[in-house]
Amino acid sequence: MRAPPSLVALVEWILVGSLVGVVCGTSSALFLWLLDLATSTRMAHGWLVFLLPLAGLGLGAAYERFGASVRGGTNLVIDAIHDGGPALPRRMAPLVLGGTLLTHLFGGSAGREGTAVQMGASLADAGAEALGISGPARVRWVVAGVAGGFGSVFGTPLAGAVFALEFVVVGRLQLGALVPALAASVVGDLTTRAWGIVHTAYPPAPVVPLTPSLLVGWLGFALGVAGVTVGYVELSHRVARLGAAWLPRLPLRMFVGGLVVVALWQLAGTDRYLGLGVPSIVAAFSDPNLPLGAFGWKVLFTVVTLGAGFVGGEVTPLFFVGGALGNVLARGLGLPLALGAGVGMSAVFGAASNTPIALSIMAVELFGAPILPHVAIVLAIAYAATGHRSIYSAQRLYERKRGGAFSQPIRVGAGPGRASPVVPVTDQTGDAPWP
Repeated sequence: MRAPPSLVALVEWILVGSLVGVVCGTSSALFLWLLDLATSTRMAHGWLVFLLPLAGLGLGAAYERFGASVRGGTNLVIDAIHDGGPALPRRMAPLVLGGTLLTHLFGGSAGREGTAVQMGASLADAGAEALGISGPARVRWVVAGVAGGFGSVFGTPLAGAVFALEFVVVGRLQLGALVPALAASVVGDLTTRAWGIVHTAYPPAPVVPLTPSLLVGWLGFALGVAGVTVGYVELSHRVARLGAAWLPRLPLRMFVGGLVVVALWQLAGTDRYLGLGVPSIVAAFSDPNLPLGAFGWKVLFTVVTLGAGFVGGEVTPLFFVGGALGNVLARGLGLPLALGAGVGMSAVFGAASNTPIALSIMAVELFGAPILPHVAIVLAIAYAATGHRSIYSAQRLYERKRGGAFSQPIRVGAGPGRASPVVPVTDQTGDAPWP
């Protein structure tokens, strides 16, 4: 008696996801270990920050010579998933790994999720190509790579799976890849932990009942989050565009960007805004004297670093921005700092990436179940209030957030009026592989 096709497919995708998860978890463990080494080295030798412009010059020359095919970063991954486009460049994983480590070694303000997502997706895509897998099946491998990379680098397996299903098309969960994504994220997280990696521990969210007055407070909180998110997204795209227009050569652009970061560092008079900024993120949960402008400083450091072309993700810097902003807003609203920082940390990135469901789940994984009603409310409002903007300009829109479908899918772009039409690429069967 033959097994039902659905059962065979289920087992197949669990095995595929698990295999991808082992690869992603191992690569994330190596990355996090090296990243910790780079960060501790920079903190022990502060003079390294003065070399950031020279590091940018060298890194820019290397990317200009060898990395032109990977400059799209996470947007290349989105295109591969949505359009079933060309294979992701095999050099993406080593280039993004080396570039991110150098960025952090010399003090650039960047994150790590972009690196993990791009490494996971490119490694998964390489595996699919080696096995002769193409079409929609290959797309599911890439989605599993995204989930495995995101879930393992943050220690949030459920959020990693949902993020991979949510971040491609705004407002839609692509459930066709649910099983391999979940398997890859869970196994990836287990693998990273098995290698001895310990993730940052955050204070648990306190139990605070919802009341009418608190709902009003969360409305104001969410609008504050939306305002800062819009500012960050618009500024980051604008800096990248102007930098490319004024300084077309990448090495020179990164050299000048490094000079600006060094100048900001000297002006701020603190190391707080360099690198990941994890100590300040943790401090936002308990420090009533956190500088009121800390979130603004981190925005400036990050948009200059990434806009100039340095390599790394945006999640952790946005966690810093959201945590610091949440700390300030919590003080103004009389809320527990741990609650305000946790909600703000999740909401800023969720709004900036258009992934409110994934970040609501991530908040629970990081801070505990008591945060759920609060973070879900703030995320929903902030998601709607930020409009058609995203840190991922390749995200697709099929319908407006306020309702009503577009005549054809468009890219989010950098904001209203700059989104561009997209003609989906079809596979050999004539069916669009995603969604």
